Amino acid sequence: MKILGIIPARGGSKGIPRKNIKPLAGKPLIAHTIIAAQKSKFIDKVVLSTEDSEIAQVAESFGAEIINRPLELAQDETKTAPVLIHAVKELEIQGYSPDVIVLLQPTCPLRDEIIIDGVVKQLLNSDNDSVFTVFWHSQAMPYWQKFDDGTVKSLYDYHLRPRRQDVEQRGNIYCENGAVYAIKREAFEKHNDFIGENPAIYPVEWQVDIDTQEDFEIAEKILLNKK
Repeated sequence: MKILGIIPARGGSKGIPRKNIKPLAGKPLIAHTIIAAQKSKFIDKVVLSTEDSEIAQVAESFGAEIINRPLELAQDETKTAPVLIHAVKELEIQGYSPDVIVLLQPTCPLRDEIIIDGVVKQLLNSDNDSVFTVFWHSQAMPYWQKFDDGTVKSLYDYHLRPRRQDVEQRGNIYCENGAVYAIKREAFEKHNDFIGENPAIYPVEWQVDIDTQEDFEIAEKILLNKK
């Protein structure tokens, strides 16, 4: 069973310039994900897809193999699935054909090898075609949408807002946290995506998905406290 870990890391981050190689708790951001993937009991190959030579150099220094991503797959509007498809095709040319593809986004540095292996093990021991990490979320407070004119609108009926002590009874509401996605090869090829038509979830504690400087500082504080 060949299990591939893919880390997508482009160079054009807008919110935090050069985010993927910015030092976080003593290591470049991407290093935390590379190290976690290398410690996995299941992943046998760790690759990083990038169009950026500096990111590639840093990733190689931590032991990741590099997939040179074309510029058209490194734009602001580029989705993740085409990046994974390109990486798998490039590896096939080299003679490596994975049975399971594991997406590991570098913006989730708190995720460790225990979570990775939990997701992969659940996938291998089930009839599901994909498994991904989530965190529990309640609808105790409704989502609100803000419009350009400053007005807001509830996306749920806020008049039905439950009491805080009743939230647990409403459970089973989960949100993707972006930390780990694992999918079997057949489903990956059929749907050209990292979630199939018969997925399962792997609940974990809340994970930071770094998008802002505040996220970065929160992640660093947590990692330093762990040390």
